[in-house]
Amino acid sequence: MAAKPIYRVVFHQQGEVWELYAREIFQSDLWGFIEVEEFVFEDASKLVVDPSADKLRRTFDGVSRSYLPLNAIVRIDEVEREGPPRAVKSEGRVAEFPRPFAPPSRQDR
Repeated sequence: MAAKPIYRVVFHQQGEVWELYAREIFQSDLWGFIEVEEFVFEDASKLVVDPSADKLRRTFDGVSRSYLPLNAIVRIDEVEREGPPRAVKSEGRVAEFPRPFAPPSRQDR
């Protein structure tokens, strides 16, 4: 049996761009959200610890499932192996593409 795929999820979070790795990603029953489960972090026993990776590890410690809004997602990639999670300041102006929150009604068509 093939190993479960690993996904790299890049999204905006409070003025930062976060990059996480997870084994399960799917469309949520909550409209407009993606569910992310089974977070994958590198071995914490390394001698060199990246502060942003440590921040993300502590943030998601004990979280079994996270719901990310679709408009915060930058990209999702299927990768061969996990890398270090990152949280970097978002530089420049990043504007979300405006989307209707609900499909137009028949009257609006």
